[in-house]
Amino acid sequence: MALKQEKKAVDYHVLMVTFSFQGHINPLLRLGKRLVSKGLNVTLATTEVAKHSLRKSFTTGDGDGSSSDTTGSVSDIQLLFYSDGFDMNYDRKTNVDEYLGNLGKVGPNNFSELIQEHYHDNQKKLSCIISNPFVPWVADVAAEHGIPCAMLWIQPCSLYAIYYRFYNNLNQFPTLENPDLSVELPGLPVLNTQDLPSFVRPSNTLDCFTKLFTKLFSSMKKYNWVFANSFLEFEKEAIDSMSELCPILPVGPLVPPSLLGQDKNLDIGIQLWKPDDTCLEWLNNQADSSVIYVSFGSLLDLSAKEMEAIATALKNTKHPFLWVVKIPDFPTADKAGEIPQGFSEETEKQGLIVSWSSQTKVLAHPAVACFLTHCGWNSMLETISAGVPVIAYPKWTDQPTNAKLVSDVVKIGVRLRPNNDGFVDNEEVEKCIGEIINGAKSEEYKKNAMELKLAAREAVTFGGSSDRNIQLFVDEITGV
Repeated sequence: MALKQEKKAVDYHVLMVTFSFQGHINPLLRLGKRLVSKGLNVTLATTEVAKHSLRKSFTTGDGDGSSSDTTGSVSDIQLLFYSDGFDMNYDRKTNVDEYLGNLGKVGPNNFSELIQEHYHDNQKKLSCIISNPFVPWVADVAAEHGIPCAMLWIQPCSLYAIYYRFYNNLNQFPTLENPDLSVELPGLPVLNTQDLPSFVRPSNTLDCFTKLFTKLFSSMKKYNWVFANSFLEFEKEAIDSMSELCPILPVGPLVPPSLLGQDKNLDIGIQLWKPDDTCLEWLNNQADSSVIYVSFGSLLDLSAKEMEAIATALKNTKHPFLWVVKIPDFPTADKAGEIPQGFSEETEKQGLIVSWSSQTKVLAHPAVACFLTHCGWNSMLETISAGVPVIAYPKWTDQPTNAKLVSDVVKIGVRLRPNNDGFVDNEEVEKCIGEIINGAKSEEYKKNAMELKLAAREAVTFGGSSDRNIQLFVDEITGV
């Protein structure tokens, strides 16, 4: 439904807020793009450290690298920046505890000043502010300015249900006294400790996330709407389980349109690292469904021992592989995140190693047989939308639960299991690769992946489950 004819779209402004991690910015941008298509004006506010990266790498048209001046607008979305209190050279990834703590102190005032500067008159009044979960103080700033606030949850709805129940003490979870307690929650499979997100385990040591989520889930009444980067057909039971507690509306998958059978030129997103597109040429020379694609995202660096196990397994399987190994931002003496010495030369005729890839293009390529992944949620939604089976290698935060969903619930892949020492050795990796590519259930994984791919496409089409939820939001703030 279009906006009322007697009102102009300029009357309705939505401000989206996050900090400058690629996996946080892109879902908001893609939601913003859909809101623009419904007639709203949308602005993204993020931290100043992103300004340079956005200028270099802001992409339209499925990430092909066309740049734009970030002081204006990009693909109909305005850009604003606020200070996070640190200089450009500060390591925000390694020092996440300190970073989030300080952002919670300086962010509210700096963001409030941004609102006062850019939305100070009735000609440009904000209809809504949409934040993500990792800046919960945004809801307080919105309330101070009398602006309705929404949140885009950027993990599965299942995680939302787990965290809500955990931080509101609604169910039993493992403790130091009972660390192996199985967790039974409505709408979810039985979860053992290894299936739970790291922040609710007794072993969690990251106080910053405990404080952040405690604040967030104890004050959910501050949000008029809670959206999720997921889709109903994938997580219906988990979504339904929250309907009486704190409803969540799926509006995804918020992935590049090309993965959903739509025009790639409608995409908007950033790539903070330049992709090496020689891998696409290399894929063109490989047989269909033959290549093992390996990538562990932008934040995770495996230990040298873990890198050695992956390398040995890939070499031993003799299957073609494409391995993304991002050069560590801050190299360490123990060689974490680095390719084992001599491996590239030993396997130059078998595989290809690149520092970064256009992941959506890789996953959509017919040569790709499976995706060995850390199970970050953006990567999970991309592989689901592409219909590619998964080998799950979860490490922390939401990843263990994501792995549980794909391996045991929708059954589009397998999960690597550590040995008694807590280490995933090369034999385990080789076994799982064999199961996915030519094992007894390989065809079942492919079939399930294809069915989920089609469901994702239906959700975002006009009148689909996610499209309806977006339209309901637009109608509510515009009074249609």
